[in-house]
Amino acid sequence: MASMTLGSWVHNKHHHHLSPSSIFTRSKTPRSYPLMTLKPIVTNPKRTVSPPSHSVSSPVVTKEHNSKSTSFDFTSYMVSKAESVNAALDLAVPLQEPLKIHEAMRYSLLAGGKRIRPLLCIAACELVGGEASVAMPAACAVEMLHTMSLIHDDLPCIDNDDLRRGKPTNHKVFGENVAVLAGDALLPFAFEHLVSATSPEVGPLRLVRAVGELAKGVGVEGVAAGQVADISSEGLDSNDVGLEHLEFIHLHKTAALLEASAVLGGIVGGGSDDEIERLRQYARCIGLLFQVVDDILDVTKSSQELGKTAGKDLVADKLTYPKIMGLEKSREFAEKLSRDARDQLLGFGSDKVAPLLALADYIANRQN
Repeated sequence: MASMTLGSWVHNKHHHHLSPSSIFTRSKTPRSYPLMTLKPIVTNPKRTVSPPSHSVSSPVVTKEHNSKSTSFDFTSYMVSKAESVNAALDLAVPLQEPLKIHEAMRYSLLAGGKRIRPLLCIAACELVGGEASVAMPAACAVEMLHTMSLIHDDLPCIDNDDLRRGKPTNHKVFGENVAVLAGDALLPFAFEHLVSATSPEVGPLRLVRAVGELAKGVGVEGVAAGQVADISSEGLDSNDVGLEHLEFIHLHKTAALLEASAVLGGIVGGGSDDEIERLRQYARCIGLLFQVVDDILDVTKSSQELGKTAGKDLVADKLTYPKIMGLEKSREFAEKLSRDARDQLLGFGSDKVAPLLALADYIANRQN
């Protein structure tokens, strides 16, 4: 099957059957903006997927249940991992001199949140046979970088947001200058923590590989590229900008750090190249799914329900999936991404896959 763009999927979905095994991958030349392609990956041909059904109460997807996902208590798992991550972050960034910048770093880093990225890192590590404790420094490093991106994203020069995780944004509390520096400090410290706190049992070659993946996820092949493309797209007419452009933004801005989370977990957990690649593809699917759902929630939920400013993308005239595809097709696309993510986990044959199956369901059906 030839690769296809997101736009091709939308155009052809009512005319041709698109295999659920097709998932988003980056092109071989990620800097040749703005092209991204859909690359087919062969999965278990015997697997069948029930036709999607819509639920009025769910913003996106009706869960596809099976014995592995329904018997697993994902809420307890998520709470337990989040508590462990919060404790590790608290220890990693203590309140010390200079007080102001550490207060600002800790304010955003310990503000709560679902901790999806560190959870993904830990679950990926456990999936390939590693221990959660081995993945914790990588999980914390990912969350530090995620927090850095949120602090900077909320600044007046970018999104100019006043609310994050139900609290005033960092620059509203500490001022723009300190907020910029707090984000700047979290960036290098994430790598310092990954290198200094990771267990020696991981080995230097795997650790160097992990550092490279994390740097790629947050730099010009990841978050930074997506942010620039997002800023440059504000105010553009959706009729003049294709879905490939939107895909580029979110594969970089959102999916890249989720991808890094899963890949880091696979690397430090001792996973094979094949296992790490499947984790990469899974994370790209749920990364894009996360953004599609986020766009849907932004136009269907209130600020109180979201814990952040609702409708801000509409006000900023940003490109979103509902704006370009419409709300219903955005939901259909989210369903497809959810199925594709689950397909990447076929064949692991272990209860250790349950957290990642449940995570895909959770992202698809989240309400905030």
